[in-house]
Formats: sequence, C-alpha cells, structure tokens
Amino acid sequence: MTQAHAPIDILLVEDDPGDVLMTREAFEHHKIRNALHVASDGVEALEFLNHQGRFAAAPRPGLILLDLNLPRKDGRELLGEIKQDPELRTIPVVVLTTSEADEDIVRSYDLHANAYVTKPVDFEKFVEVVRKIDDFWVTVVKLPHR
Repeated sequence: MTQAHAPIDILLVEDDPGDVLMTREAFEHHKIRNALHVASDGVEALEFLNHQGRFAAAPRPGLILLDLNLPRKDGRELLGEIKQDPELRTIPVVVLTTSEADEDIVRSYDLHANAYVTKPVDFEKFVEVVRKIDDFWVTVVKLPHR
C-alpha cells in the first residue's frame, strides 16, 4: 500500500446525530477504511485536537469535516482558531454544512477553509459527496505528515 492510500484519521465536528449516522453509513457503504472520530461541538473539537481530558490519546486527524452551526463554539470560530494555531493550521478543513449562504462561503474561505461543501439532503447524494471528499483528500491530495 502506498503512503498516499494509507488510512487516515478524520475528525467530524457535527452536532446532529442524524448527520453523524449518515456519515458513518457513507463510510461503511463505500468501505472507507479511514477512522472517523466525532466531536459534537467546537469546544469538544478543540479538546480532541489539543489532546485534552478524555481525548488525551486522540490521534492527530489528517482531515477535519466541519459543520458551521454548532453549540458552545460554532464552526466559524473553531475554524479561525484552528487556522491561527501553528500546530493545527496544516490540517485540511472541509466545511460540510447545510448553509448555501454566500456570506458563509466567503467567511469560511476568509478563515482559510480548504473547501466548502453543502450537505445534500438526499441520503444517496450525501453518501456520494462523502465518498468524493474521501477520494479527493485521501487518494488525490498529498497530506502533511505529523
């Protein structure tokens, strides 16, 4: 197996249990071998990324899938903090959200999101989007090693 196709750890930052379930099912449906970790809000995501509390042994993710509308610390605030942190800023962040608002798209890229993807409502389309994200970020793109 080549380095480019080695499984990676993916952090999904998502507060909607239904979307978490759909993402897990999309991974299973396409036999995606990457490990999916879930944080339910921005505070929990920072704890995961900084190896704090119950996440002391958490792996460094090779990719973050980030919802924008989160409790406690929203995705925009979290994205800004990740991209300002020298230890975290090289982790690619794909905003995966229901918002199609131009201001959310522009703001996400201003905060240095690596991609912005609108979640399809239809399950089959959602599964296909997750597969394409995985294919691109794990197979096509060369990720930094830490």
